[in-house]
Amino acid sequence: MLNSIAFAHSLAILSGGLYIAFYVLAVVWRDAFRFLFNAQFFGADVAALMPQQLTYGGFLGTLVGLIACAWVVGFAWAWLYNRLAAQQAP
Repeated sequence: MLNSIAFAHSLAILSGGLYIAFYVLAVVWRDAFRFLFNAQFFGADVAALMPQQLTYGGFLGTLVGLIACAWVVGFAWAWLYNRLAAQQAP
């Protein structure tokens, strides 16, 4: 059985950390950011859709929203896993 709360926390922390890492990379080394961001979408130029300027409020709002959504998805994922695993137990 998975601990649903711990799983949700870990997914939220990893998602938030990855968002911050990509933001720092975009500020420090724009070409590397574009390459890595586009590589997630099989080379489609998705980075071109990103806003050129990101306000502090926009950054913080996106970070909070991302962490909240990741937590909910992580909790639901662990809950569903535990539910399905219980059905498979002999």
